[in-house]
Amino acid sequence: MDILFILIPLSVIMGLIVLAGLWWAVYRGQFEDIEDEGKRILEDDD
Repeated sequence: MDILFILIPLSVIMGLIVLAGLWWAVYRGQFEDIEDEGKRILEDDD
């Protein structure tokens, strides 16, 4: 039972870190042009 006092706040903190990372990625424009990046891999640069 004592472990819950550690695990619950730890999971909340980890969830906030994940949300902060997602917000940072969206704010920095990581998800703006997803389809063209997939097509760029298939194109031949030669």
